[in-house]
This record gives sequence, C-alpha cells and structure tokens, in this order.
Amino acid sequence: MALLSQFREALGGKTPKESSPTASAAADEKKETAVDEAVPVTGLDGSQSDQAQEDLQHGVKKVEAITQAWSKWSLIAVFLNIWLLYFVYAFQYAILTSLVPFVTSEFDSHSLLNIIYIVANAMTAAVFIPLAKILDVWGRAEGYAIMVGFSTLGLILMAACKDLPTFCAAHVFYQLGFRGMIFSVDVITADASKLKNRGLAYAFTASPYIITAFAGPKAGEDAYNYLSWRWGFGAFAIIVPVVALPLYFVLKFNAKKAQNLGILEGAKSDRTIFQSIWYYTVEFDALGVFLFSAGFTIFLLPFTLAASAPNGWSTGYIIAMIVVGLVLLIVFVVYELKFAPVPMLNFALISDRTVIGTCLLGAVYQVSYYCWFYYFSSFLQVVNNVTIAQAGYINNTFSVVSGVLIFAVGFLIRGTGRFKWLLYVGLPLYVLALGLMIYFRRPDQSVGFLIMCEVFISIGGAIFIIIQQVAVQAAVDHQHVAAVLSLLFVVGQIGGAIGATVSGTIWTNTFYHALSMYLPESAQADIDAIYGDLTTQLGYEWGTPERYGIQLAYGYAQTRMLAAGTAVMVLAFGCVLLIRNIDVKKIAQVKGTVF
Repeated sequence: MALLSQFREALGGKTPKESSPTASAAADEKKETAVDEAVPVTGLDGSQSDQAQEDLQHGVKKVEAITQAWSKWSLIAVFLNIWLLYFVYAFQYAILTSLVPFVTSEFDSHSLLNIIYIVANAMTAAVFIPLAKILDVWGRAEGYAIMVGFSTLGLILMAACKDLPTFCAAHVFYQLGFRGMIFSVDVITADASKLKNRGLAYAFTASPYIITAFAGPKAGEDAYNYLSWRWGFGAFAIIVPVVALPLYFVLKFNAKKAQNLGILEGAKSDRTIFQSIWYYTVEFDALGVFLFSAGFTIFLLPFTLAASAPNGWSTGYIIAMIVVGLVLLIVFVVYELKFAPVPMLNFALISDRTVIGTCLLGAVYQVSYYCWFYYFSSFLQVVNNVTIAQAGYINNTFSVVSGVLIFAVGFLIRGTGRFKWLLYVGLPLYVLALGLMIYFRRPDQSVGFLIMCEVFISIGGAIFIIIQQVAVQAAVDHQHVAAVLSLLFVVGQIGGAIGATVSGTIWTNTFYHALSMYLPESAQADIDAIYGDLTTQLGYEWGTPERYGIQLAYGYAQTRMLAAGTAVMVLAFGCVLLIRNIDVKKIAQVKGTVF
C-alpha cells in the first residue's frame, strides 16, 4: 500500500474534470517548453516538441487526448493492469523455460532447442517496427489487442502440438504475441509517465518477476509431474485474454470520453476496403518485413544445423540456406534504401548517436546473454543434480535480484536526472561475473558460486534494462517514442537470435564430440540418445561413470559458450561512449494526468 500511495502522490496536479480540456492542454503546452537547452526535445526534422496537434499521427493524438481526459483512478487502473499482465507473462515464461527442454526431448530433439528460439526471435524482430506504426497510426489499444490474439493462439497451438515443427510454429505465434504485448504496454507506460519517472514506472510494471521467479518453476515442475507439459501452456490460453483485455477497454473508454469532451476528433477515411488494404500494406512495409524475417531466419539456421547435416558444412542445403539468406538480406537493404515507399527503418532515428549507442548496447548485451542462457537449466539438472524447480529458482536469480534493483536504478535516475554514470558501474561488474562463471560452470564446482555469479550479472542487467529504455526515449519527442522503442526491441531480438545461433553452433560442435571423449565404453552405443534427450541424460544415476561423463561434456561445451559471451560483451564499452549524458529532469515529453 505504501508503494501505491507513493505512486498516487507522484501524480500531482488536477484531473481534467477539475479544469476545462482547453485550459489543461494549454497548461501542458506551457510545460512542454521547459526543456534542457543542451538537449531540446525536438522532432526528427528539427521542429520543437510543442508541434501542432495536426502534425501528430492519429494514434499519438489519441493517446495524448486519453491522458488529458482520464482521471487519476484510470491512470492507476492502467498501471495495475499492466503490472498484472507482467505478472502473467513472467509466470508463464518461468513455466515455459522449465518445460521446453522436456517438450523437445519428447520429440527426441533436445539438442535442436536453439532452433526454436532462433526462428521465433528472427520472426519477432521483423514485427516490432510495423507494430510501432500500428500503435502510432491506429492506436495503442488496437495494436495491443492484435498482440493479445497472437499470444493466445500460440499458447493454444503449443498445448495441442503433435510434433516439433508444429511446436516451433506455435512458439513463433506465442513469442510474437507476448513480446508484442510487452512492447505495447511499454509504449503505453511511456505515454503515461514523465521522462524523469520513467525508470520507476518500468520498475513497477516489471516487479512481478520477483514473485514469479519462485512460483513459476515450481508450477512448471508440478505441471510436468502431475499433469503434463501441455496443461502448462493450455491453462494460460484461458488466463491471458482474461487478464489482458481490461486494459484494452480502459483505453477505448477514455478515448470515447476524450471525443465527448472535444479533445479528440474521430479518424475519417474515404478509402474503400481494397484501398485500405493496399494503403496499410504499403504503410506497414509488408514486403520489407517478409524480406527481413525470411532472410534473417534462413541465414542463421545453418549455423546450428550444420553439425547434424550429412556432410557438415559441405551439405548442399546448408550452403543454399546461407546463400539464399544472405541474398534476401542484401535485397532487403537495397529495397529499403531505394524502393520502399514507407521504409521499415526510420533512418533519421539511426542518425542520433544516443539511439545508435543504446541500440548497439542492447544488441551486444542480448548476444552475450543468449550465448550461454538456453542450456543453463539443463546444465543445472545434469551437472548439479537439482530438480526442475530448483534449476528454475537458480535460473531466475536474475529476475529476483534485478527486479529489486531496477527500483534503485529508477530512483537514482529520478534523483540525479542522469543515467549514463550507472553504466560505468554495471558494465565492468557484468563482464567480471561472466569471466568468473567460465571457471565455475563445470563439474565438481559448488552451485553456490554459480548463484554468486548470477547475482553479479543481475546487478549489471538491472542497470542495462532500465537505462536502455530511458536513454532512447530521452533522445526523441513523444511522436517518436514508439519508433525508437521498436528499434531497440528489434536489435534486441536480432541480438537474441545471434546469441542463440552462437550458442547452438558451439553446442552442436562441442557437446557430441565431448560425449564421445568422456563417456565410458559401456555408454558409447547410446550416445545419440544421450545427445538428444534430457530425460535420458538424467536417467543415469548420480555418481556413475556415465553420468560423470555427461557432466564433463556439459562443462566442456558450457565454458566455451561463456567465453564467447564474455568476449562479445567487451564491445559494450565502446557502445557506452556513444550515449549522451542527457538530463531527463529538464525534458517534458508527455501531456495530461501522468505519473
């Protein structure tokens, strides 16, 4: 309750009911001019942020009208619903992380785990920028509702799938929907908070990870042991829409209220249905989305598949996939630069060095993290002999520690107005922790040292998570918040896909080889089953030569994954230097009743 009281107290000011909409808008327009002279809030064309309302896209106009029309209680309801949505997302993510290795093992494909993440990350990366356009052109509520539909469909398909390809396709829908939902609510959070308080706003909405870090893995273990992994996914196909839809209705209700108050005019169009289809096909750059997602996916997959191909890297389809993927990416770049009526990428955004530095930092961080993350749960169960739930608890150390520390980061940004100095604290600590984990991620080491390293990683991660979002938004005006956030999410997804590719490449080229070296002769005949099935690996008794050989093989592969992640993270020091030291206290970016 104390946190809620602080939240309400921070709102300040009078609600639109207490003054006329015109007066409220005028007062807010006056506040908008109070900006830092060194870092003015300007549009990308150089215009000041107090641009005329008619210059804004309809979705931005709509959300500014909503924040001027709604009451404090509506604002509180929005933040509480976003918190609850994050709780559901974090809870099901913790369950999914525990169950997916067993799903792939059921289809005898445990070592192809990374392929699911590569495809899902690549496909999702191509959707954020069109989604940002939907949020700006149609509205926040409309884009959010579409993503709720995708996530629900993905959960239904995952629960009902009969083979790995179907599960992989379902996971794409699931990740696209959930990541799209999180992106949408992050944009809505930005709409409803002052820039100096944005770190705190994101900390509040992301705080459910502290709870679900413990509840999720246990729920995943119980679902696997007493129900089935299918119910682990199927239950959320019911829960997600029930939790997600109230936010949609709150936004739509207040949009109607803004129209009744005369703050917002309804969108009008004389286009026919077919003209509208063509308009939005061009506006959302459907061809660019296809070229990027197809090219990126096809190019990355061979790096994981090559080790299991008949002739390795000389296999015809491996070579063909690399060539076709590379050609599609080249065609994508040429099309975007020369021919796209509405380019997928806003090249004006990329010219800002703070945006460049922050996005590169996000990409490097994601590549480094996912070089080693995906097989960590399996490693803990096989090498440290912990249960599914215990592996989940350790795996979620990051969620607990960073979930607490992001509040500290948010308060420090609010108090000092600056954020760059925190990167000089978090980055060296993060690199140190990765280096230590190289030594401790092998057999005969205490799991306590792994938890220690996870805590250090969490401190650095908490700083990265908040500062990346605040920094890119501080570099632009409200009109372009969704666009720069989409750019940050895109490079994050690309980084995650590259990290998964590096991880999969190292795994497939080292783990099988290590098994052949360390397994005793009695188990050599079963090497294929051991390689592809986590359940088979856990089936060997603790302390037997077979189990110890598997543990040594895990250590052999994992230390190399971590070495790659550490090497990549060194690049982050250069990224930090590009970021400007902006004073967020002096930038007014949003209007109306906000946090």
